[in-house]
Amino acid sequence: MPPQSYRHAVLSLTEVTEFRDRVQHNDVEFIELKKGAGHCLKIYPQIYRILKRLGPVVVHTNNLAALEVVVPAWAAGVPVRIHSEHGSEGFDLGGASNRYKLLRRIYRPFVSHYIAVSTDLYTYLLDQVRLPKQRVSRIYNGVDINRFHPPIDGKPEPIQGCPFDFNRHWLVGTVGRMQPVKDQLNLVRAFAHALELQPNLRARLRLVMVGDGPLRSQSLELLKNFGLDELAWLPGERSDIPALMRGLHCFVLPSLSEGLSYTILEAMASGLPVIATTVGGNSELVQQGQTGELVPANDPRTLGRAVAWLANASGAAESMGKAGQSFVTNFFSQHAMVQSYKNLYDTQLRSSRTSA
Repeated sequence: MPPQSYRHAVLSLTEVTEFRDRVQHNDVEFIELKKGAGHCLKIYPQIYRILKRLGPVVVHTNNLAALEVVVPAWAAGVPVRIHSEHGSEGFDLGGASNRYKLLRRIYRPFVSHYIAVSTDLYTYLLDQVRLPKQRVSRIYNGVDINRFHPPIDGKPEPIQGCPFDFNRHWLVGTVGRMQPVKDQLNLVRAFAHALELQPNLRARLRLVMVGDGPLRSQSLELLKNFGLDELAWLPGERSDIPALMRGLHCFVLPSLSEGLSYTILEAMASGLPVIATTVGGNSELVQQGQTGELVPANDPRTLGRAVAWLANASGAAESMGKAGQSFVTNFFSQHAMVQSYKNLYDTQLRSSRTSA
């Protein structure tokens, strides 16, 4: 946001990671509480004291894990308390848990307004959590098209440290936390199935999986069991995601659950065709046959067929990549997203002052 609009502070219930290095404003305060697992009732007094010191006009919480912070925010006299839902976590795939629906209803009186980042989540908040329509806004995630863009000459660029040659190999990749909800094991099995369907692809099809987490070691073990460990590269966590995207030929998101995926937007902005599972907001982004392919979740055979087909259809892959880039540029720019959040903050703040 423009620095003259709002001063920001980031409160992490657990710890502040290297993600703070992405923040460009030098006046942002980062606070970590190092909370363990479970409810944060015992640190309510600490959160209360922090908020009284900061004196914010808006507290904005994200996802169920942080929702309870709206209670000490209310107690501290914060006039606007906004909560946004960005997608269900691994412990509640698809938002099916009645317990978590009930929790969201319990905290409802302490929330001024809600945000959903996809139509799927918007419908969930209205129909399942039973929120009044006037208290929910839908604001799509936006991508920085200045950072994420296709290679200058239209051909993939070399990825630093990658053992594969983009001139000889066709790189299918994914980026994200390697946790069960992201289901990278599904992609490993799909990669194996694609090579089983078309053994000739073994000479040029390569797998790139970027990220860290418990599924990284499991993915490496599974690749070894398939005898495919030399055809895959799992470098762990990387900070050069825009450059890495420009080195791929295709992006895959094999998740079991999603909100509105930033990585799909970043891949499309980078000119990549996308293969994604039909969960959450993925079908709002990936237009079947136009910007990529949609496949069922946890179905490695169908995903493998899609990978094999696209690896042999260079014309279709290029056309999908161009269509995806145009789609993101027109409808999912970061500027539009930031302006939407600013407008909502301003509106809610005016409303709270009028009520007071």
